[in-house]
This record gives sequence, C-alpha cells and structure tokens, in this order.
Amino acid sequence: MSGDVKLPAVVRADEIVLPAPDEITRLRRFTEARIGLGRAGSGLPTAAHLRFGLDHARARDAVWSGIDAGALVDALHGRGMNSCHVSSMARDRMEYLRRPDLGRRLSAEGAAALGALPPPAPGAEVVLMLGDGLSAAAVMLNGLDLIDALLPRLAAARIGVMAGVVATQARVALGDPVGAILGARLAIVLIGERPGLSAADGLGCYLTFDPRPGTLDSARNCISNIRPGGLDPATAAAKIAWLAAEALRRQLTGVGLKEASGVAVPAAGQPRVLTAE
Repeated sequence: MSGDVKLPAVVRADEIVLPAPDEITRLRRFTEARIGLGRAGSGLPTAAHLRFGLDHARARDAVWSGIDAGALVDALHGRGMNSCHVSSMARDRMEYLRRPDLGRRLSAEGAAALGALPPPAPGAEVVLMLGDGLSAAAVMLNGLDLIDALLPRLAAARIGVMAGVVATQARVALGDPVGAILGARLAIVLIGERPGLSAADGLGCYLTFDPRPGTLDSARNCISNIRPGGLDPATAAAKIAWLAAEALRRQLTGVGLKEASGVAVPAAGQPRVLTAE
C-alpha cells in the first residue's frame, strides 16, 4: 500500500456526540427513520431491537400476503367503473419474485377478462389499474382511499376513466398490455411498493401515455410513498390529476413531463386539507 494513503481515524464510542434526548424527540417528528436509538452495551436497547423485528416481520408479510381481488373489483364497480380482475403470467408468488419478466406480461385469462368488459363511456380514455406489486398491505390499506381522492379530481378535469382493473402478481409494466388491449390513451397504475423497514404500506403511482408492451420506464411518471405517514392520498391525488391532464394535453409522459402542479406537501404535523380545483 502506498505510504500516501491515509486510513480514517478510528472513532471511539466515547467520542460520539449524540443529540440531547429532547432534540432527538423533535427530530423524530419529521421522519420515521431509525434515529437516536441509543445503545445497551455494544448492541441496541431491547425496545429498539424488538421494534426492528416487528417491522421486519411486517415487511415480509407485505410481500407474501395477497390482496382480496374480488372485494377490490366490487369496490371499483361500486364507484361506477367497468371493472375486472386480471393476473400476470407469474403463476404464484414464488415465481413472481423470481421472474420479474413474467409479472410484466398479461395472462391469456386476463386478456379475455379485459375483452369481456362493457364498452367504455364516450370520451373515456384512461385505465386505472390497481396492482398488488410487492406490498399487498399498501393496496388494501391505501388503494381505495387514493382512488376516492383521485376520481373527483379527474372528473373535475374532464378526464373519463374507461375501466378499473385489479391485477395480481403484477409489475408496473403490466399496465402496458392492459392499456393496449383496452385502447387507453393513458394508464394510471397504482401498485404496492417494495417494503422498507420503516414503511411496509407505501403505494406507488405510475402514469404512462399511450401504454403498450415494450414501453421504456423512462416514458413513465412516478409518484411514490403514498400512505398516511408519507405522501397523503389527498395530496397525491392532486399531483396525479395534474400529471394526467398534462399527459393527455401534451401527449407524453416520462422524462419530458415534470410534475409542476404547485401542490405543496404539508409539513409534518400540519393538517392536510386540499380543495377541489
């Protein structure tokens, strides 16, 4: 090793300066990250260790649990949408996790279910897909709340939803064949995100103009971490509706379309109230 290379100095435990407990409490209001956990000897305090184990179990459950597709189809139908259940070509959860490519391809049964939907209302040009993705908890806890916040905003922007599709063993790109079969101009895919160890219920939203198989991910817009502890559904719905309107007007999504709705994300602890535009 060259004599010019300097290794970083070893920091002794008694040299680490931690914020005072009151300061840590204040900072925790702004994040769910694991900060200021403290220590017991060379390890974590028992409470922090147990919380880590609980969150890890929640993350595993979110990945391996399934959504109630029938109940979600009924819920979408009850909101006035033509609705059906489709699945990808991944036959089960294990195959879904090991073969991401199959999660992007629509099964023959799914294509048939889409083909059996009633004709859309005149002028309807958007398909709304609710997919399990990597967190069933995100879909079941936050999916309908987001849709309830989004539908009035789409209606106010005169954007018609042609169908609501519930998809299982689904990756984001499954919205491409779904949208292509239905002839949608825009696909809005709401999907469970990969769980973290502080949040296992984050929902992501992807918008794709002119969806069709082979669409590059760079041609999509994404809004992520939609959940009560992250981006609340009301704020997310306002941003999604703005993006949808601009996507249809400019006929594009992805890197050429930047979110500039001007909708501010409320700071932690502030009430999250938005008015319909």
